[in-house]
Amino acid sequence: MTTSVEIEGAAAGPAGGSGSDFARLSRRIVAAGLLERRPGYYVVRLTLVTAAFAGGWGAFFALGDSWWQLVVAAFLAVVFAQVALVTHDVAHRQVFRRRRPSEIGGLLFGNLGVGMSYGWWMNKHTRHHANPNHEELDPDVAPDILVWSREQARVAKGLPRFIGRYQAQLFFPLLTLEGFNLRVSSIRALRSPTMKHWGSEAGLLLAHIVLYLGALFLVLAPGKALAFLLVHQALFGVYLGCTFAPNHKGMPTLTGGARPDFLRRQVLTSRNIRGGALIDFLLGGLNYQIEHHLFPSMPTPHLRRAQVIVRAYCAEIGVPYHETGLVRSYAEALRHLRRVGEPLRGPRA
Repeated sequence: MTTSVEIEGAAAGPAGGSGSDFARLSRRIVAAGLLERRPGYYVVRLTLVTAAFAGGWGAFFALGDSWWQLVVAAFLAVVFAQVALVTHDVAHRQVFRRRRPSEIGGLLFGNLGVGMSYGWWMNKHTRHHANPNHEELDPDVAPDILVWSREQARVAKGLPRFIGRYQAQLFFPLLTLEGFNLRVSSIRALRSPTMKHWGSEAGLLLAHIVLYLGALFLVLAPGKALAFLLVHQALFGVYLGCTFAPNHKGMPTLTGGARPDFLRRQVLTSRNIRGGALIDFLLGGLNYQIEHHLFPSMPTPHLRRAQVIVRAYCAEIGVPYHETGLVRSYAEALRHLRRVGEPLRGPRA
């Protein structure tokens, strides 16, 4: 796996000037037609996801007050994660070229569909893409609960300090709370002065909460409704967390002024996941994380073809390209979490 030393060495680039490396790669990608839209693919994908969403809720109302609803809860957890992945593609303008249709799609799928603020997520995700795994600039590696480097561990206080000692063991259990965390963070973000379309964001989030909780407590007895809520949200959080965790967790982090050129900044901090059509479906194309970070607006079905070009180009210019299996990616992330948490487990801690 790429180390911080390799990042420092690779950041310099070839003698010909690293600033042109991405431009040369981009020309090859454009020549292959891989940035062109795929409307047919997205019509089918959005139709299937919408049908699964409607079918899941249809089964919920048809089944009525039954403990078999926990099976429906598990099914809808998968569907909600797929809706979130579609929202991700819409946000990156992979589906619609123009901003307005992308915003409308993001609000409908994100806010109304799964109860996640599109504006909050866009702000957070844009900063992540600009500086992946940079401890001061990437919100995804901020030490809110977990610590992502030994430096963060040494200065951690409060909850991150306590959890950081055992964060490798607690990582997957904590993912059961991710569905709830998305909603809490979305509601908190409504107070931000940078939130665009505040009225639409707030109205659709409120509509989601009212419709979701209303359906549960109108159809199910209170105990069953609570059980459905916990199973659905816990599995949704685990699935979504397991989709995003392999992408960067355990890869090198950057600090301060350490900012390699764009190509190296994206490649060296990202991890690809090997697999066939099943992995492509389960991870929504994010298993091609390197290619996605280099070309965020590239339609998902083109990422597999782009990988061949990008991997060969990285070998050509001497940039490490990290790819592994799904299980191995989780093992690497957990080893990293355990290693960086060591300062919190020592005698002084």
